[in-house]
Amino acid sequence: MSRSCIPTWVILVCTVTVSPYYCAASIQKATCSVQDGRADCSHLTLSSVPQDLPGNITALDLSHNRMTAAPPDSFKRYTGLLHLSISYNSIKTLDEGLCRNLPLLQTLNLMHNEVHLLQKENFKYCSKLTWLNMASNRLKLQGEPFSLLQNLKYLDVSMNNLKSASLGSQPQLPSLETLELKHNNFNTLKSEDFSFLKDSPLHVINLMSSVSLQKLETGCFKPIPGLRMLFLNGSRKGFMFISDLCSELSETAISAMSLRNIGLTHLTNKTFSGLKKTNLTLLDLSGNNIEIIEDGSFQWLSELQILNLTGNGIKHLTRETFKGLKMLKNLQLTKALVKSQKPSLPVIEDFTFQPLSNLETLVLQNTPFVNITENTFKGLMSLTDLDLSWSNSIFTSKKLSSKFFVSLANSPLRKLNLEGNALVGIEPGSFSCLKSLSILLLDRNYIRQTFSGKELEGLAQLQELHISNNVQQINLTAQTFASVTDLRVLMLGKSLQAETLNQDSSPFWPLSNLTVLDLSNNNIANIRENLLEGLENLQVLKLQHNNLVRLWKTANPGGPVLFLKHTPRLVSFEMDFNGMDEIPREAFRNLNQLRELNFSNNLLNNLRDSVLDDLTSLKVLRLEKNFITSVRPEVFRTPMSNLSVLVMGKNPFDCTCESILWFVTWLNKTNASVPGLRDQYMCNTPILYFNHSIMDFDQLSCKDMAPFQAFYVLNSTAVLMLILTALIYRFHGWRILFYWNILINRTLGFSDAKVEEGREFEYDAYVIHAEEDTRWVERRLVPLENETCRFCLDDRDSDIGMFQADSIVNNIRKSRKILFVVTERLLNDPWCRQFKAHHALQQVIEASRDSVVLIFLQDVHDYKLSRSLFLRRGMLRPSCVLNWPPQKERIPAFNQKLLIALGMTNRLQE
Repeated sequence: MSRSCIPTWVILVCTVTVSPYYCAASIQKATCSVQDGRADCSHLTLSSVPQDLPGNITALDLSHNRMTAAPPDSFKRYTGLLHLSISYNSIKTLDEGLCRNLPLLQTLNLMHNEVHLLQKENFKYCSKLTWLNMASNRLKLQGEPFSLLQNLKYLDVSMNNLKSASLGSQPQLPSLETLELKHNNFNTLKSEDFSFLKDSPLHVINLMSSVSLQKLETGCFKPIPGLRMLFLNGSRKGFMFISDLCSELSETAISAMSLRNIGLTHLTNKTFSGLKKTNLTLLDLSGNNIEIIEDGSFQWLSELQILNLTGNGIKHLTRETFKGLKMLKNLQLTKALVKSQKPSLPVIEDFTFQPLSNLETLVLQNTPFVNITENTFKGLMSLTDLDLSWSNSIFTSKKLSSKFFVSLANSPLRKLNLEGNALVGIEPGSFSCLKSLSILLLDRNYIRQTFSGKELEGLAQLQELHISNNVQQINLTAQTFASVTDLRVLMLGKSLQAETLNQDSSPFWPLSNLTVLDLSNNNIANIRENLLEGLENLQVLKLQHNNLVRLWKTANPGGPVLFLKHTPRLVSFEMDFNGMDEIPREAFRNLNQLRELNFSNNLLNNLRDSVLDDLTSLKVLRLEKNFITSVRPEVFRTPMSNLSVLVMGKNPFDCTCESILWFVTWLNKTNASVPGLRDQYMCNTPILYFNHSIMDFDQLSCKDMAPFQAFYVLNSTAVLMLILTALIYRFHGWRILFYWNILINRTLGFSDAKVEEGREFEYDAYVIHAEEDTRWVERRLVPLENETCRFCLDDRDSDIGMFQADSIVNNIRKSRKILFVVTERLLNDPWCRQFKAHHALQQVIEASRDSVVLIFLQDVHDYKLSRSLFLRRGMLRPSCVLNWPPQKERIPAFNQKLLIALGMTNRLQE
């Protein structure tokens, strides 16, 4: 239950005095806004009705403009309107055609205009109107202006300088329930003033601040016997007028009456006697100057349930003051009592509240008690809520003892408010008689003591304990909360000594049901890892405004203190204003139910990757006023995936592609609320974006990176592959060719020139070489001879008895190939260079055979080869031009190529 009960009539006043459809806008707009069929065109300095709105709107607000008239034709396109407000303009007349063009109109607000003459014809076509506000005009009623409004339920004609409460002479308004007549100038309520409402089910009349009302004629309320609520606030009437008023209301169904600030100074036992036959349930007498309440003043109000005496100057309450209020449930006495001139005289006598056996809520805020005795609250058998806050004269010793609440031993008290009473201590057993207490408020006192646990004995059903905003002098022990194991909410903000939590055994270990724990504003610097051990149901933890900067540092002796590992059900965690500059990777491990995380006003900069990855349910994230420069997906992608509210402004963002691109992209796509996005999320670096909103960051400047990077990778790969291929070919190309030749020849077989050309050749090759190269030929070529391969060598195979020249020519003709071993020495040998070369060339030309194979033992240029042997490399097949390898391991490959060259046919391809 709230600290001070809100009376039903307050809610009703708010309902009937404020239109449910229109609110005056406080922000200047540029154009009309349309949403859900409602058009808001207020505060636009319009002089006429806009014609560019959707034709299907049902509500139109034209208040706070400069309209001097409301021509019916200007509403023709909006025939579906149900609600129309043209208040706060300068309209002087109400045209009868308005409702003719708006046949469905139900509510019309014309307050604060200049309408003067009001006639029956003005509402001729307004038969469906249910709500009409004509307050603050200059009304002059002619005839029966409201007689055609058969369905009207609410009518406000306040502040029109009306001289009479009568709005007609004939019965009318058969559906009217609420009539507002406040701030008019009639001084008498005549017996026939409300006769026009005799057929109406009127429930509420508001006559607030009818200052000139002086007289009530007998029977003035007789025509409206169904009246249930009457408001006469601010009229400054005396108790005699109130007595007459009560007498006139005796024949009505009045149930609520507000007489606030009407100048009452005392109540007699006859003041409310006229209400004896009524069922009055609510009476508001607040804001008066009542000093004396005679015994039995309320005895006539046997059905009263709510009595408000707030803001009076009552000097004394006796056991007879509330006599007869046996049904009272709510009694408001905030600032209602003042100290007596006789210090020994108690403001509240013993047994004062004894008649109130059904009282549930008693508010004694700011009450100057002399003392609370063992009988002060006797008789409150139904009391559940007691407010004694800010009554600092209650406890003369400034300490609570077991005597103070003895009178409440038989009360089912569930809430006790002792805020702001300058208490300095609580003695053991002070609350032991309050067995049913579930909420105890001790905030804003000066308590300075060590809680041993005996102070809370007897509070086995306590669920909320508030001891915030004391003087930071409270010490806790391991047994402090051993008697209140059912505690759900524990508020200790700005009350504890800084080192009281730095102990081996946690004071919170018995509180397994605790859901909310507030340890904020205590200058705490050190806590143990087991502080929250056993609090597996904790949902809200507040640690803001402490000094926990070392707590999560890697350099902290013993490493970071991971105290959150014992709270797997944590939903909200506040760590603002702690100077934190580091969050360990394991800090939020397994907190997958956390929905709100606050780390504002710290020194956080670079957060570790995946430090927030376990926060999969996060909805609210507050990180404003830190030193965050980069918002990287490795840190924030998981917690921001389901975010509803993000507050990260006033950080020095680094507006570069690496630091902010992902964040800006997320901001453009998210549906989360980001307050102050344009003016609080500013770039600090680089200089190009300094002091600009991060939303001005050009994302296109980062998109060029993708193709450039791909092009760079592709180019680099191609160059590296080329270099690698060149190196492989340079050092292992011969090996590849060697095995390739073996593969091809084993698959397809050698080209057998003997099969193709017959067996007329005696030799496979005639070898031409310089004399100096004989040794090489013998060592390298002769060993290759076998049954299928024979070389013709001059020194060995010359015909005996023939001239050398004839022998050379004859042997060349017997050989399929002519094999030149090319060196510089061969080119300088005249015999080989002239005779042999000429005959070899002639043999090739005459026989049309491709029969020459060149083996280069040295690198000989083509032009020398052409001048000496009349041959060029390009004249021969590539396979017939061989280079002697310098490496021994390549010799087998060379031999393979040579045998292939010798096995090819000599016939040129036609």
